[in-house]
Amino acid sequence: MDPVIVVGAGPVGLALALALARNEVPSIVLDEGAGLCPESPRTVVLGSDTTSFLTRLGYTRAESDAARWDAFTIWRRRTEVLRLPLDGSPVLHLAQHRLQRGLRDAVTATPLIQLVPLSRVVELEQDRDGVSVRTEHTQDGSRTWWRGSHLVGCDGARSTVRRLLKIRFPGRPAVDRHAMATVRVDLPFHGEARLHREPPWRGDREACARPLPDGLWRLDWRLPPGRPQPSEPIDPHATWPGIVTGDTLLTRVKATLTGWCGGELPTYELLAAADHTAQQRLAARFRSGRCFLAGDAAHLHGALGMQNLADGLRDADNLAWRLALAWHLHSGGPQPGGSLLDGYETERRGAVGARLRAVDQSMPLLRPLRGWQQTRRSLLTGSFRKHAPLLADGQLGTGRFGGAPAYPAAPSGVPGRVPVQRGPGRGTSLTESLPATAPGVLVPDVPVVTTEGATDQLRSHLGGGFLLLLVAPGTAVWASQHWLGAGLMPRLAEVATALPVPAEVLVTEEYPGADPHTVLLIRPDGHLVGTTQGCRADALLALADGARGGGPGALASADS
Repeated sequence: MDPVIVVGAGPVGLALALALARNEVPSIVLDEGAGLCPESPRTVVLGSDTTSFLTRLGYTRAESDAARWDAFTIWRRRTEVLRLPLDGSPVLHLAQHRLQRGLRDAVTATPLIQLVPLSRVVELEQDRDGVSVRTEHTQDGSRTWWRGSHLVGCDGARSTVRRLLKIRFPGRPAVDRHAMATVRVDLPFHGEARLHREPPWRGDREACARPLPDGLWRLDWRLPPGRPQPSEPIDPHATWPGIVTGDTLLTRVKATLTGWCGGELPTYELLAAADHTAQQRLAARFRSGRCFLAGDAAHLHGALGMQNLADGLRDADNLAWRLALAWHLHSGGPQPGGSLLDGYETERRGAVGARLRAVDQSMPLLRPLRGWQQTRRSLLTGSFRKHAPLLADGQLGTGRFGGAPAYPAAPSGVPGRVPVQRGPGRGTSLTESLPATAPGVLVPDVPVVTTEGATDQLRSHLGGGFLLLLVAPGTAVWASQHWLGAGLMPRLAEVATALPVPAEVLVTEEYPGADPHTVLLIRPDGHLVGTTQGCRADALLALADGARGGGPGALASADS
């Protein structure tokens, strides 16, 4: 069968290719650039789910490339409004170019991935059996046809794939604007990320400092409105003249550093700067036949500190196992059944759309107004202190603005639209707000034992086949040779072999909210399909068949 074609060699496209390779699916990555990853001030905050996803893909430089924060604080004028200690937190902050370089190194070491630089997509055709793409070499103009089983457009905000598929990309072009810079400096709050609203120095409405490794900091300043309103998406990487260059930027840097260092300007080195316009856009479709959109090509957000790249990595994680299953089960056959591949659009578009609605609802509460409007805001919505935790959600990749989503089932049993919770800032069902046994949640990273008796963590086994997890108290006390061939284990091994999807059996001492002898079926991306009490072969078969798009039981509890 033909390989999967991935258009775009940014972090999302590279991560998708690596996830496919983990499932023994070959891919061709078409890169319009030359493969260079120049330094920029763009950074990303990764939570536990995206960090574990990158780790199992072979990205091994997280500890050296990323900074772990000790605390996150929010200040208003001269007062600390909120302090969140982050001891032991999985939140990682790293430069985007470092992440891209690490992923590219992993890609070049993977034989199943063919990376093709300097290739611009100019034509796209699809039929019942696959997708054909014509590229133009960006230097000599030569053209080449490529053939693939499916195609995924990870080619950014101004996606050529999206344009060729004639998919609309509606939304708001300028929700928030920021100047940002990477600075080497010694600030007095070591290891602490700080958001400062209405700082005491004049000229800025909001400044933010987030530590990076090697004594570096990312600094951000929220800019006043006034940017042009283009109908086409703005390239998030573009720098707009006059905003972050020359005296304007240096004035901001000096005033901010002086204000945070007790009135004295510390020694600093300005390494990079850019201007970022946060947009709110959501593609009308994430799928068109055998073609898909992911990352910036499918959605744009970034207001209130939200992390679009983190959601792009979740796109790759969600889509990779579906494409791999379709590729292996339907090799050489007709186009796969709709519900398996349609589930990607349903789940991911629903989750990102809910985030965008949450921002729209929360923006009036979190953006200070002036004059009589500011007084009216405080009367209607309460103090800034009350709503400050919402700002932390975006900056830390937690809660409604950045936490891992859940994909609950619709009444029919097919994955449905993420429900909206009414109220300010409530726009998505989150894993952290649902019990760990609810269908669709991201499973916690509990300790497990394999059928060979080895101890490990649950999430390190994700990304391949499905997982059958048995809750068996006492397994930590008794040596594995005493129970691996007893009780439910032989029967569970038989069921795993009979499932219509590849599956691995694991055992855990305990799982939050699950009774002893509960069996959980977990998708390759870590989201729970459903549970049974005991090894009920017919129920587990129905759950697996539904998850792969073969029946009505997808993401439904077999005990309901």
